[in-house]
Amino acid sequence: MAPPWVQELHLLHLNLSVTIDNMFSVRPSRPIPVKPGDTLYLSNLDDMIGARVFTPTVYFYQSDELSFCQKSVVKTLRDALADVLVPYYPLSGRLRETNNGKLEVFFGPDQGALIVEAHSDMTLAELGDLIAPNPAWEPLIFKFHNEEQYKVLDMPLLIAQVTLFRCGGFSLGLRLCHCICDGLGAMQFLGAWSATAKTGRVVTDPVPCWDREMFRPRNPPTVKFPHMEFMRIDEGSNLTMKLWQTKPVQKCYRISREFQNWLKALAQPYDDTGCTTFDAMAAHIWRSWVKALEVRPLDYQLRLTFSVNARQKLRNPTLKDGFYGNVVCVACATCSVAELLNEQLPATTCLVREARNSVSEEYLRSTVDYIEVDRPRQLEFGGKLTITQWTRFSIYKSTDFGWGKPVYAGPIDLTPTPQVCVFLPEGDADCSDSMIVCICLPESAVQEFTRSLFLDTELTDTNLLLINLM
Repeated sequence: MAPPWVQELHLLHLNLSVTIDNMFSVRPSRPIPVKPGDTLYLSNLDDMIGARVFTPTVYFYQSDELSFCQKSVVKTLRDALADVLVPYYPLSGRLRETNNGKLEVFFGPDQGALIVEAHSDMTLAELGDLIAPNPAWEPLIFKFHNEEQYKVLDMPLLIAQVTLFRCGGFSLGLRLCHCICDGLGAMQFLGAWSATAKTGRVVTDPVPCWDREMFRPRNPPTVKFPHMEFMRIDEGSNLTMKLWQTKPVQKCYRISREFQNWLKALAQPYDDTGCTTFDAMAAHIWRSWVKALEVRPLDYQLRLTFSVNARQKLRNPTLKDGFYGNVVCVACATCSVAELLNEQLPATTCLVREARNSVSEEYLRSTVDYIEVDRPRQLEFGGKLTITQWTRFSIYKSTDFGWGKPVYAGPIDLTPTPQVCVFLPEGDADCSDSMIVCICLPESAVQEFTRSLFLDTELTDTNLLLINLM
């Protein structure tokens, strides 16, 4: 029997107890090209409101007595981090605000990254299937006592918690400040850290490049687009109330390659341009989510936002190899509730495609200037679903520190920001073509969302033949 096209993944409810044993401040192992009192410029792409966060991720490594012993794990990671903080020295600094509210990196006498050593009396097997994010894993990510939500000022820019399990395996829980790097930049840094740990010497390929000044605003700033992604929109619908005033649950679904191909064929816009798998999946998730939430009124304007990597858009000048800062623009598709529910899937897919294609070099420059003129102070959630795509990140390959690739790599808990949906690779992308879709819903909306997501499909020999011919 063929596996299902779409499979709901049931997360294990558990009480994960973790004990903190030690904390280490990790500073660059050799001199760096800054001294106490120096600062570094951050671009407006680094400093947009959505980047003022820490991105928490966790990586699980199973026991293999031939390749490591637990006692050496923390020392290996700590020593390699100290070495890699020499070329990646900005991660040893701190963030502060200047007079106009803009962020910069500054260097003081007692700074550095933070490594936390912890242990649990549980085994990895007791955590259930390590396939999809589980909010119960939250204790594997270190947070300071009474830490404010979204706090980034005067914080270590890299916080790593190593938790040793009774079975001999361990987890690495990371919090990396988004202001310093976007997803691809994070993969570059993690790749350097892991390669340095494996070889015992500093490995940076490519050599890291700061160079944030290339995204300075124009003089005068020239905003050429409306930038609906940042617009302050009053929540005139029941959407936010349903998500934030109830306790949303995190739902995860395995989406097979066969379903992705079938949906892409079904979602082709009514023209000759075509669409990507992301366009089709984003449109389908958006429609299913709004339908399940029963958003009203029907004339309310909705927004779907998602990040677009703009690296290949830049021509004047092009980016240097090794640039690890934020080079993403937030694309935004808009339509009313009625349009989203009544139009066919190809029409919604066309909206997503147009939003993605609208990101150009000029759009990026306009984004930089918009933030300079009107720096957003808080995240805006009015009528919005945000989709984050991680399927193209080398998150498994970049985090082999010498003990093999992790069995799971990715986020943990989306519920603090329940209007965010994440597309994740399932395990090592070399071994699976499936993706994991994670989204937050009120309990009352789960059944309808699942039904709408599945599209009542079954894998038949005829469908499989047609898909394989695409």
